[in-house]
Amino acid sequence: MSVRRPGTRSSRRTLYAASAALLATFALPLTLPGVATAEVSPLPPEPGRAASPLADAAPARGTAYMGMGVVAHDGEGRAPIADRGLAVAQTEGVDVSSHQGSVNWSSLAKTGVKWAYVKATEGNYYQSTTFNQQYTGSYKAGLIRGSYHFAAPDTSSGANQADYFVKHGGNWSKDGKTMPGVLDIEWNPYGAACYGLSKAKMVSWIKDFATTYKARTGRDVVIYTATTWWKQCTGDYAGFAKTNPLWVARYNTSPGTLPKGWGFQTIWQYTSSGPGVGDHDKFNGSLNRLRALANG
Repeated sequence: MSVRRPGTRSSRRTLYAASAALLATFALPLTLPGVATAEVSPLPPEPGRAASPLADAAPARGTAYMGMGVVAHDGEGRAPIADRGLAVAQTEGVDVSSHQGSVNWSSLAKTGVKWAYVKATEGNYYQSTTFNQQYTGSYKAGLIRGSYHFAAPDTSSGANQADYFVKHGGNWSKDGKTMPGVLDIEWNPYGAACYGLSKAKMVSWIKDFATTYKARTGRDVVIYTATTWWKQCTGDYAGFAKTNPLWVARYNTSPGTLPKGWGFQTIWQYTSSGPGVGDHDKFNGSLNRLRALANG
């Protein structure tokens, strides 16, 4: 025979009701008197650095920098961890743009950096606001320096942009301290990866730039790219390998597979998170070979 305890069922009903009300409270948005409920917003970009190329809103024109597409498509940059098993001596250098701001070149030179490439232009519409400080400052600090152009093939012809580059910091002089200019051709940070060009048209655009640059300066332009982009947007075209030095971007312990035709890289951008300015590179040779490149 069972004995019913007074109030047991009604107490349980009361407890269940209270629990349900409590859960419902936590399911509702938390609000405070006089304070509107706010949506969670993404963190703003790091000061001085453009928003990610993968973000919904494209960054402003002119804010692109060397390796921007590599970071977005091949992973955040990092330094090689162990393997330095390269066949020849490597000479440390950096590449900079307005993203780095005013650079303390004398301090950087003391860390073993021997050369620098500086962003001069982009498209036919932008000259870097920090070009003069970076370009002349690296020279005064005893570094061998050069300048680079961030390509925008969807805005004007290769010849037009080569002319713009030469007129706004991309010229070359045989002073033993100035390297030939660089064409930075990589993922489009403002839209379609290949700038809306077919593989054949991309190759033609690069030829147009390279031919014009050589006619204006007497030097073959260095081509900066990533192997994965080169395959995607040029069809792994091999026709520039005999004339144009290769600067390959790969943030890993080795340069990896190179674009077709090139048996070796002249420069390897190996990290976007190195000491001092972030973007660090290896010239594939001794300092004497670097001077030879500068002298043509």
